Amino acid sequence: MPLEVVQIAPVKKFSAGSVSCAIWENEAVVNGKNVGILKATIDRRYKDKDGTWKSSGSFSRNEIPLAVFCLLKAFAAMAEENEGEEE
Repeated sequence: MPLEVVQIAPVKKFSAGSVSCAIWENEAVVNGKNVGILKATIDRRYKDKDGTWKSSGSFSRNEIPLAVFCLLKAFAAMAEENEGEEE
């Protein structure tokens, strides 16, 4: 029986320069109910000496403001999502 591969895409993605932040929705059981929990990941893309694209979770001094910008955008989107659920 062949396995079905399911591609999971982020809910939203924000980028600034080489830094990007993605919002993912994970399922969890809270008080007996299935709920979606939003989580954010952040990384920096770069090419290594062979020209292969790589990802890193470390940031230089000049990349930190880009990371903060992306994380603030992700936070705003997550907060907006939670406000919509409370209505």
